[in-house]
Amino acid sequence: MKKIMVISDTHGEIDEMLEQYNKLNDPDMIIHLGDYALDAKKIEREIGTTVVSVKGNMDGENSEVPHRIIEVEGYKILLTHGHKEKVKEGLTNLYYKALSLSCDIVLFGHTHIPLKIQEGSIFFINPGSITFPRGGSKSSYALITLQAEAVEAEIVYF
Repeated sequence: MKKIMVISDTHGEIDEMLEQYNKLNDPDMIIHLGDYALDAKKIEREIGTTVVSVKGNMDGENSEVPHRIIEVEGYKILLTHGHKEKVKEGLTNLYYKALSLSCDIVLFGHTHIPLKIQEGSIFFINPGSITFPRGGSKSSYALITLQAEAVEAEIVYF
């Protein structure tokens, strides 16, 4: 069993995220979905845990691919900020990308609006933003628990 804290769109403000992390019972992993990817390095230094991250639209293009695939507890997870897949216009592009890559779970940000849905066999989770929520949402992150037989995900508001 693995417990994962998922964050996005911190935009240089990590104090609240660190406070929320300290309330959790030591998650096994933290995933940062961009804007600002440098925050992932700051968080790593602060808590001493590896933070898996991808770049967002505010992080510059450089040569880094804007998505990544990781495997955790037998699940293939697509990590992306979402701007390249135009998630503000809907999930269609992201859905087909996940299908083409045979992913079970898709984690994305960019909209600053939390979302948790399942389309077919694919789970889509946007943690929203801890520091800059939009669309009438509150500050939030996602907490995912992966076990061989189940995916449990919740959006945590505060």
